[in-house]
Amino acid sequence: MTVDLDKYFTRIAWDGDRAPTLATLRSLHRAHVLGIPFENLDVVIGEVPSLDLRDLQAKLVESARGGYCFEHNSLFAAVLERLGFAVRRLTGRVRAGARPWEERPRTHMVLAVEIPGVPGRYLADVGYGNTGALLEPLPMVPGQEHETAGRRHRLVLEEADGPAPIWVVQVRGSGGWQDQTAFTMDRVPVADLVLGNWFTATYPRSPFHRLYVQRTLATGHHLLLDGTTFVRTAPDGTRSVREIENPGDLRDLLHTEFGLTPPAGFRPPTRRA
Repeated sequence: MTVDLDKYFTRIAWDGDRAPTLATLRSLHRAHVLGIPFENLDVVIGEVPSLDLRDLQAKLVESARGGYCFEHNSLFAAVLERLGFAVRRLTGRVRAGARPWEERPRTHMVLAVEIPGVPGRYLADVGYGNTGALLEPLPMVPGQEHETAGRRHRLVLEEADGPAPIWVVQVRGSGGWQDQTAFTMDRVPVADLVLGNWFTATYPRSPFHRLYVQRTLATGHHLLLDGTTFVRTAPDGTRSVREIENPGDLRDLLHTEFGLTPPAGFRPPTRRA
């Protein structure tokens, strides 16, 4: 099966030129981030999200659902390949929030994209979700800063002279440059992506057992954490916090603010004492 491009473009409200150019890659990346929310509802109800393209299209494109990094970037890779881009699937470690001595497993998926006739590669990641996520792909040039809608990113190289240089995505915050994710350029077969996806969904200490829903908007960012705390972030960084008091409010919020219809079996979590 191949992805249905017309349905996908309708889902993300995109009607641009389908030629495999840098302009197409940039606009598609932004439209996907704005068009499909980040959510882990399947994991919360005890299921492992499928990475089969048929299932990804049914869930992220044809339903009022979203997904997390393995789902988003697997779907986006299939779209890009249909359009004529060359895509290398990669896995990396989320460093945001990690302690200095902590090395997390490879539970994040990113893409290295080549554009026909254009030298070099671009890093694409439509599945990070949070307020510091990439809106557009990054040129894979170490140290080159890139700003989109006030978000500043760059790539740096660690162990550049070693057998597997480590690329680190950094975001500019109030305290300076902060590591976001780290990855190498080793091509990751789909079988390994399936394994990483399964581990992320089933490992008892995975953070994704907590309800975690995000939506990036042109007018800011929405975050729903644990099903009990709703955070709006304005473009200037101003945050407002609302505590969710009952299950009915949570379901309404998922629909009105995130455009989501929960799967069968979803039970709103109760507030922690």
